[in-house]
Amino acid sequence: MTAFDPALVLPDDLLERFRERAAVHDRENTFPDDDLAELKDAGYLAILVPTELGGAGLGLAEASVLQQRLATAAPATALAVNMHLVWTGVAKVLADRGLDALRFVQEGAAAGEVFAFGISEAGNDLVLFGSDTRAEPLDDGSYAFTGTKIFTSLAPVWTQLGLHGLDTTSPDAPKLVYAFVPRSDAVVTRDDWDTLGMRATQSRTTELHGATAPADRIVRRVDPGPQPDPIVFGIFSVFELLLASVYTGIARRALDLAVTTARRRTSKRTGTTYAQDPDIRWRIADMGLAYDALPAQLQSLATDVDRRIDHGPLWFAKLSGVKHRAVTMAKQVVDDAVLVAGGSSYAAGSELSRLYRDVLAGLFHPSDPESAHATVATAWLGPLET
Repeated sequence: MTAFDPALVLPDDLLERFRERAAVHDRENTFPDDDLAELKDAGYLAILVPTELGGAGLGLAEASVLQQRLATAAPATALAVNMHLVWTGVAKVLADRGLDALRFVQEGAAAGEVFAFGISEAGNDLVLFGSDTRAEPLDDGSYAFTGTKIFTSLAPVWTQLGLHGLDTTSPDAPKLVYAFVPRSDAVVTRDDWDTLGMRATQSRTTELHGATAPADRIVRRVDPGPQPDPIVFGIFSVFELLLASVYTGIARRALDLAVTTARRRTSKRTGTTYAQDPDIRWRIADMGLAYDALPAQLQSLATDVDRRIDHGPLWFAKLSGVKHRAVTMAKQVVDDAVLVAGGSSYAAGSELSRLYRDVLAGLFHPSDPESAHATVATAWLGPLET
């Protein structure tokens, strides 16, 4: 069996172009249109689409490796395209389990459509299990969505927005409705993305004013609250694993930069490079020890999703856990890389300075630290008594 080589999909010269542009997009707070165009040309938007539908036919495990590699060059580009890959990944998870509801996503991705992720809402800590967006059923089987979504990555370029809303009027209500809406006059994208890090994602706020999802784009209607429905598992598994992959990629880049710096810098006191300094060696070893655990964990869990391994009630704990560990690890590694590099990393134009800001975004993605710990505690101790 031939080992998967991510450099065949994302060659070094492509990543170097992304890395050069990343600093510009961060400084100017702009979307990486050129990155997206080159990713489209490389077939990247369809890496999780079956070959018979025009894609690369890769699994989630390979997509995780690719996202780690992409994040070493342009973390914000990787995070932005992550949200498109989430939907193609969910389509794969469902199709692997005999559900064809998202075939249009696979066909659309192969044709160049860009899918965005419209789940997050201000103050809604239920995330997948509830929504403040109103989903109004229409006579022709379509739904009109009214509400506000936040952190809508790919905001300037998406063609279809995958979202959820709450139907409170149907006879079987309440139901959470998962659907896709196209761009229209009923969708307003605010120009409000001016953040500390991950600036190029342009994850702007999206207002929905009766935005209509056609009947054939109503993917799933499920009961609110925690449940094992395939759409919930699909979104949770792909979202958590690909997010963890991006932050693991950031950690790898920070580690590489620290190693390069240690070999280049020379101590005036000893006359030797910092690579010979016992304290620096200890710090970089600590970074390596922390980083090394995550790629293997991601490979294992992503392969389990691909192979439909049944972890039962432990699945959500495993998925939220790996995302939490990846972000915690990445932040630690970037912190240490800054110390190894010294004062030069404090300059605004330093790559490590940008990674330091970008990695903080991981704290705010679901599952946040509180949610991850609550999920794992419930898996091992059972739910809180009421």
